[in-house]
Amino acid sequence: MAEPLICLMGPTAAGKTDAAVALAESFDVELISVDSALVYRGLCIGAAQPDYPHHLIDIRDPADVYTAANFVEDTLSCIADARARGRRAVLVGGTMMYYRALIEGLSDMPASDPVIRAEIELEASRVGWPEMHRELSAVDPDAANSLHPNHSQRISRALEVFRQTGIPMSQWQRANTHEARDAICLALAPEDRATLHARIETRFDRMLEAGFVEEVEALYDRGDLHTDLPAIRAVGYRQIWSHLSGEFSLEDARDKGIAATRQLAKRQITWLRGWSGLHWIDSEAKDGQEQVKNHLRNYLEAPLS
Repeated sequence: MAEPLICLMGPTAAGKTDAAVALAESFDVELISVDSALVYRGLCIGAAQPDYPHHLIDIRDPADVYTAANFVEDTLSCIADARARGRRAVLVGGTMMYYRALIEGLSDMPASDPVIRAEIELEASRVGWPEMHRELSAVDPDAANSLHPNHSQRISRALEVFRQTGIPMSQWQRANTHEARDAICLALAPEDRATLHARIETRFDRMLEAGFVEEVEALYDRGDLHTDLPAIRAVGYRQIWSHLSGEFSLEDARDKGIAATRQLAKRQITWLRGWSGLHWIDSEAKDGQEQVKNHLRNYLEAPLS
């Protein structure tokens, strides 16, 4: 039987990275980032890139699209490589879609077709994404109902899958053929929501002081990036990008970035509360990191099977 995955989850700004680094230094394990922004090069300050080594950081250009399927493949490879070195790996981060894909499995959906995707994007440039969303509603109402009419990437992918196969993407998603993987999951978060909100605001202001605007400006000045790309849609980056494009002031960008980060944290907590078998640890507790270590000690100190 395969050894269970070790996952340190939690909302943004909850202190996951500090706890994971403490865990790695105590048990000599390798860390794998579960963060959809940190996979992209150039997203450092605004994505709170850690100083301690993590796998799956800075592995793609911001012009690329990195999918949950890419994450699963890369993660399993990292875990196998760590085991070959006689070490275990711990997954740490807050991109819940990645955790779900890794633990619950993925359907065997067809790979992306660049020709069909280009055709869809050309159509969208003529009629707009709300019209493409209406087209999706006609062929895959389940997928359309779950998407905002301007969520271009996901509308495009759903239409692409249908045009490739004649089968709605929602049907593919229900036909999950991969077995679930066993996992030991810990969630780190402050018990008081106001504390988390304060941490988010403080961290965002520190990012601005550290050069967050200049970081986004370097991406903006490339000329080949745009707000339909996942990298640029990342929380914080989208708001600073809008400031640079003249949509609103830096002060407004700051306020909107903090609000968006709080909304992200709320969604992450909602997702975590629906995850069965999760062990919660108060990240504000003085012994919070020790609780993480103690919860995993017996497993991490055992010989590799």
